[in-house]
Amino acid sequence: MTFTQLYQDKRMSADDAVRLVRDGDTIVVPTGAAEPPRLLTALSAQRRTFRGVRLSQILPIRKFDYFDPETAENIRVAAYFFGGPSRPGGQAGWADYIPANFSELPDLIQAGLTPADVVFSLASPMDEKGYFSLGLAADYTMAAVSKARAVVLEVNPNVPYSFGNCHVHISQVRGLVESEDEPATVGLPAIGPVQEAIGKYVAEMIPDNANLQIGYGGIPDAVVMQLTHKRNLGVHTEMIGDGILSLVEAGVVTCRNKISHPGKIYATFALGSKKLYQFMNRNPMFEMHPVDTTNELHLAAQNEQLISINATMQIDLVGQCGSETLGVAPVSGTGGQTDFVRAANRSKGGKSFIVMPSTAKNDTVSRIVPTLTPGTHVSTSKNDVNYVVTEYGVAQLRGKSAFQRVQALIHIAHPKFRDELRAAARKIHLM
Repeated sequence: MTFTQLYQDKRMSADDAVRLVRDGDTIVVPTGAAEPPRLLTALSAQRRTFRGVRLSQILPIRKFDYFDPETAENIRVAAYFFGGPSRPGGQAGWADYIPANFSELPDLIQAGLTPADVVFSLASPMDEKGYFSLGLAADYTMAAVSKARAVVLEVNPNVPYSFGNCHVHISQVRGLVESEDEPATVGLPAIGPVQEAIGKYVAEMIPDNANLQIGYGGIPDAVVMQLTHKRNLGVHTEMIGDGILSLVEAGVVTCRNKISHPGKIYATFALGSKKLYQFMNRNPMFEMHPVDTTNELHLAAQNEQLISINATMQIDLVGQCGSETLGVAPVSGTGGQTDFVRAANRSKGGKSFIVMPSTAKNDTVSRIVPTLTPGTHVSTSKNDVNYVVTEYGVAQLRGKSAFQRVQALIHIAHPKFRDELRAAARKIHLM
């Protein structure tokens, strides 16, 4: 039977594809823009026919109807990382959270510690050899494909055919659903004076020939905007966004000096504009790989001058970062922050940056605190944090004593909170 005949045999409607799910199954959905809208819309419409189904994903983009407390017994979100649609469920208790470093999710799936019974994913059209590309996210989905009882792909011509370890063969697929809906896009965030100031401090410390891990957000994009005069930068990251695309178009990113995968932008998922997705299509400079390789400490650290830039919501006076909860209330998840902080620390000439505005809530709350808010999850430990940057400067922590860390962090706190922080530090015997 030819690949074309196999394709025709496996074509089905989204409603029929959803009926491949059984009660008690766990459905795995890729990160962000790779979520399949037609399949998930059909799943939402049929959700009351199921019992005990779980759905696991990092960073959902669209608010499908299964994000519903009234039908959580039918389909319950078990998030690897909360996004806008799933966060209310995490905070109210009708959605679950699976704590894990992003890099370890494929291993957890392969070991059966995290179930993967069904995969729903967007995919590119099939090539002449029978392969589809999971061009927007290889992440943990490739591991789930190898374990799942049923793999269902939503084939869409707007999904880039990416190179790398992100291809699924027609023989691995149970069902194919066709759509032409545009994948979810995310525009560049607004950049204000605070983000610009932080971006300037970080950009000044990034040398030519460095290798970047830059995530999504106003501060990372503020850094990117100030890198246009650099030369021969490389990219080894988890996310490709429009900021990186702008550096490629400017000729700043060449990847010539990378030791691991020279000449290649190496990532595990893409989240940006339609222009980005089109630029990635069959572009040999871009490779998408599972997250256990992109975020693997030793592989990433092979690249000299690896620069990691990650945000946090709160940091205490010894350097513990609370990046995923505010007290007990979940906001996001662990993701790849610790993966890349440690990789940059291991890289020759590498630098890991934790970035944040000095305050929240219109300057009424300091993000630098004596101790983390009770219940806050520590995302990156005091032993791993190196550079902390606010709009007031840079605090370098690795190798410093607790007393020296207190001094450095208070120096980059908002001026209105510095005396209060000094008094609190004395009270808990850090000064």
